[in-house]
Amino acid sequence: MDYINRISELVEHKRDLFIEANDQIWAFAEPRFQEVKSAKLLAELLESQGFKTTWGIGGADTAFMSQWGEGKPVIGFLGEYDALSGLSQQADVAVHTPIEEGGQGHGCGHHTLGAGSAGAAVALKDYMTEAGLKGTVRFYGCPAEENAGGKAFMVRDGAFDGCDIAITWHTGTSTGLQPTGLLANFRVFYTFKGTSAHAAGAPHLGRSALDAVEIMNVGVNYMREHMISDARVHYAVTDTGGTAPNVVQSRAQVLYAIRAPKVTDVQELKRRIDNIARGAALITETEVEIKQVSAYTNYLANSVVGAEMQKYMEALHHTLTYTDEELVYLQKFKDATPEADIQNYKALAQQYLGLKGAELEAHMQKPISDVLFTRYPKGSGSTDVGDVSWVVPTAWCFVSCYSMGCTGHSWLETAQGKSSVTHKGMLYASKVMALTGLSFILDPTLVDKARIALLEELDGQVYKSPLPEGYKPEIW
Repeated sequence: MDYINRISELVEHKRDLFIEANDQIWAFAEPRFQEVKSAKLLAELLESQGFKTTWGIGGADTAFMSQWGEGKPVIGFLGEYDALSGLSQQADVAVHTPIEEGGQGHGCGHHTLGAGSAGAAVALKDYMTEAGLKGTVRFYGCPAEENAGGKAFMVRDGAFDGCDIAITWHTGTSTGLQPTGLLANFRVFYTFKGTSAHAAGAPHLGRSALDAVEIMNVGVNYMREHMISDARVHYAVTDTGGTAPNVVQSRAQVLYAIRAPKVTDVQELKRRIDNIARGAALITETEVEIKQVSAYTNYLANSVVGAEMQKYMEALHHTLTYTDEELVYLQKFKDATPEADIQNYKALAQQYLGLKGAELEAHMQKPISDVLFTRYPKGSGSTDVGDVSWVVPTAWCFVSCYSMGCTGHSWLETAQGKSSVTHKGMLYASKVMALTGLSFILDPTLVDKARIALLEELDGQVYKSPLPEGYKPEIW
């Protein structure tokens, strides 16, 4: 398999391009739908390698598609680059030390995800050029994965029409192929409007929007007993209506995340929660505005694309090695990780690696998970990759880029986001993804097999965008 070595060489030859992109986007740390510099950097990187870019797909200014080649098959790589609020952190420091208090930070590795997927697109294009192979390579610049589900807008508006195979990855604390699973997820704002009044002088004239929020939350909490066990419902009060207790709050708002294994389950839960909100408004004699702002469909792993990705993960996993200095670096972050997170990883290693006794304890002494999971947890998070997976055969892997047990959405991840360990994981992912795409270029019959596998997984279901009709991406 000389092409495995050649793809690896092509990635390594341009490694500095992708590492620099990773580190710059880490520093930009731009939140959802505001990733102007991050998107521009990746688009310009791809354009310097011969790709042509189309902007604004899916109605978002920071969404784009860069394309090279012609004809079939069309191989799409998914890249992300949005940061998270409140996760600002100095690089390589194992004590919570924000660069900007309350600022943005890449605590979910999307800077690395985008740069790594760009590396895969460039390496596949370079190999096809050398070998004189026909086909099309696409890089999808996907904004706002966190909270807003940018890919759902792109899918709805036809950005993936004509794409034959979709390939992506994610940074993590373990390495393995993501199976079918993850939860469909809606984000919904409930905004209550009441009547302000002096809380002591004329309380009878007031109608409290904050009371309505509290009553709604109580109602939803009672509903938890009567929903499927795999569902998850969380909320954050985003507007309490002010800080003066002697004024009846005329406006208050709560944001709900509603998750379940299937999008139809989420739709039913939302219907019930909407009614609870209306009931709270009726009780308090207020009005409620219900606004859904994002939707994620559950993820469908394609068995054909996944088998190719798994093959190359196994072929290259031996290359993921670490220096003594890197192991010391990782240990300081493992030491800073809450014990509960370490124990959570231990339970996964026990269940999915089959480790026990002395073997398990020896594994847990390492500062990084350096094994390849042959069976990977389904997970209970959500991703807009799910929407893509319903319309294009998709595979998605996780790669160890951080210390053992490091939890996602944490400053600990932000701190490690520019390390040589993260760079190694990113380049490994680039190689695996480029090789996965190449399989479908070399053997186009795999495309038909992947499409058949998707239809079998759908079992007669048809993708229908769960976004509100006519709703456009917005900053909220």
